[in-house]
Amino acid sequence: MALKVAPSMLASDLARLADEAQRMEQAGADWLHIDIMDGRFVPNITMGIPVVQSLRKHTRLPLDIHLMVQEPERYVERFAEAGGDYIVVHAEATTHLHRTLQQVRATGKKAGVALNPATPLSAIEHVLDELDLLTIMSVNPGFGGQKFIPGALPKVEHAAKLLGPRLGRVELEVDGGVTVQNAPACRSAGASVLVAGTSVFGAPDAREAIAHIRGRA
Repeated sequence: MALKVAPSMLASDLARLADEAQRMEQAGADWLHIDIMDGRFVPNITMGIPVVQSLRKHTRLPLDIHLMVQEPERYVERFAEAGGDYIVVHAEATTHLHRTLQQVRATGKKAGVALNPATPLSAIEHVLDELDLLTIMSVNPGFGGQKFIPGALPKVEHAAKLLGPRLGRVELEVDGGVTVQNAPACRSAGASVLVAGTSVFGAPDAREAIAHIRGRA
């Protein structure tokens, strides 16, 4: 499976979101990663449904909607209607994970689960057949620009083994602190999607940064 790079729009110039999305598309990004924060599940509040709806008009790239919100089932349909392609919920944030993933799939969108650094893989072993994407958090969610937690790498390896023959149909994503330096280790561990924020948006040349992440990995 070819490696995909998904720049995190949280690290962009939020006053120029459409321009930044188009810049990432031109720079060779595969997806755009959109962090939705509610001030409850995580401390910050970021973008919402109208922003995703507006952004959808300015890019052809798949939108990876990362719902860092409590009770994500309340918002699944609306983010799907707004133009999300992948709808990712946190296992820690929904009481009925299986039902929530079925809810995503019922919209026709791809369903994903994100796991915080301290959340074991056992949280998703009974919903593997409902997944299109598994996101391993390599930082604690809620803030951009954090350093990569090295303990995420063995977790990615274990996730790849757990997915087994599903790997390929199910994307395995690493989110948080991804750089040119640690991208090869993430790829070797089994990741097929790397979310990169500061390392892309903070680089002098975004195209070069994406190419280096993809090339080094």
